[in-house]
Amino acid sequence: MIAIITGDIINSEKHPSLEWMEMLKKFFNEFGPSPMNWEIYRGDEFQLKVNRENALLTAIKIKALLKSVKGLDVRMGIGIGLETFLGAGVTESNGPAYQRSGRKLESLKDSKINLSIATGNEFYDRTLNLMLQLSLDFMDNWSAVSAEIMTLVLENPEASQKEIAKRLGIKQSAVSQRLKRARFDLVTDLLAYYENVCPEF
Repeated sequence: MIAIITGDIINSEKHPSLEWMEMLKKFFNEFGPSPMNWEIYRGDEFQLKVNRENALLTAIKIKALLKSVKGLDVRMGIGIGLETFLGAGVTESNGPAYQRSGRKLESLKDSKINLSIATGNEFYDRTLNLMLQLSLDFMDNWSAVSAEIMTLVLENPEASQKEIAKRLGIKQSAVSQRLKRARFDLVTDLLAYYENVCPEF
C-alpha cells in the first residue's frame, strides 16, 4: 500500500516559477529521485509517491510551503492503495492509489475544495474528508507568515519554540502567537487521528 499525492498549484501563473519551483523540488527530493518518486509536469502540476503513513502530513507540509509565498495555494488529491504497475516514472505508473488520487484532484476542481483523500474505505473517506473540509476553513486562510511558521514546525518537530524563534529572529512569544493563529493545535490533532486510523485502510 502506498499513497499518491496529485496536485496543481493555484495562482502559479501570477508568480514566476523561480519563487516556488526550487523549494518544491528540494522538498520532493527528500522522498527520492525524480521521476520515479515525483514529477512536476505541465509547469504547475505534480505527482508524488509517499508512504501512506506520511501522506496527510506531507500534503499539509506542501500546502504550508507553497502558501509561504504570498498569493500561492495548492489543490491536492491523496489516493491510498496498491501500485500494480511500475512505469518509467511516477506519472507512468498505475494502480488504485494513482487512480484514486487523480480522480480526487479532478473532482476538487468542481467542488472548490483544496484537499481531499480517497482510501478505498468509505467510512474513513467520509470522516477524514469532513475533518479536512473543516480544517481547510483556516488552512486556506493561512497568511504567508502563518504558513512559514507551520513549515518550520512541521519540518522540525523536535525544535523548541525558543529554537524556532531564534531561526526566525523573533521573540518566543511571537512564535507562540503565530502558531495559535495558524491553529497548530488542530493540525496536530488531525494528524494524530490520521496516524491512529491509517493501519485500518
